[in-house]
Amino acid sequence: MKILDQMYEGKAKQVFATEDPSIVMVHYKDDATAGDGAKKGTIRDKGIVNNKLSNALMQKLEKEGIPTHYVEELNDRDTLVKKVQIVPLEVIIRNVAAGSFSKRLGVKEGTPLKAPTLEFSYKNDDLHDPLINHYHALALGLATQEEIDTISDYAFKINEILKKILLEANIRLIDFKLEFGRLADGTIILADEISPDTCRFWDATTNAHLDKDLFRRDLGGEADAYQEVMKRLLG
Repeated sequence: MKILDQMYEGKAKQVFATEDPSIVMVHYKDDATAGDGAKKGTIRDKGIVNNKLSNALMQKLEKEGIPTHYVEELNDRDTLVKKVQIVPLEVIIRNVAAGSFSKRLGVKEGTPLKAPTLEFSYKNDDLHDPLINHYHALALGLATQEEIDTISDYAFKINEILKKILLEANIRLIDFKLEFGRLADGTIILADEISPDTCRFWDATTNAHLDKDLFRRDLGGEADAYQEVMKRLLG
C-alpha cells in the first residue's frame, strides 16, 4: 500500500495517510516524555517494542471480541491501522494503587484495590488532561451515554483479558490507559497502543517496574525492562 503525507506527529508516534482513505500508517518513535512533556529523552528501541507488543496484544483482544484498529504490521516500527476519530477521553483502569492515584487519594503505592476502578481524563494537552467524570463528558459533548457505556464495558473486559495474558508471563497489570476511536459509521473501537508506555507492568515475583516509570522516576534500566516485557510476551 502506498504511504502518503504525514498527517500528525505526537510524542511517541507519527501518523501517515495512505492511498486508502480508511487506513493510516503509524510509525513508532523512540522518543520518550514524562511529566506532561517536562522531561524529554529517548528509550532505546522503544518504538520497536511498543509496535510489536501493541499489535500482538490487539490481535489477542480481537479474538476475545474486542474490536481494535489493528490492520497489518509492516515492519518493526510501522503498522497499518483503521482511521478513526479519537474520542477525547483517556480511559484509565486501575487494579493496584500507583502513581497519581496514590498521591491524590493518599493510598500507599502497591495497595491492591478491592475492585478494578475506571477513571476518565479529558484528552486535552493545553489543560494537562484533567480528571473528569462521565457527567462532564456528556455535558461537554465528548461522548454520548451509549459510547461511554460501550467504552466502559470494553475497558473492564480488556482488563480481565490482559491480566490473564500478563500473569502467564509473570507480570502484574497494575494500571493502564486506553484510547478509543470512532470509525466513519460511528462504531467504537480500541485505538492507540498497549505498551510499557501506557501500562504499569510489575514483575509478579519481585514487583520490579517493567514500564515507563523507570524513565519517569529516573530509576534507569528502562530499555532493558521494555525488552524484557517483549521477550516474556512474544518470546
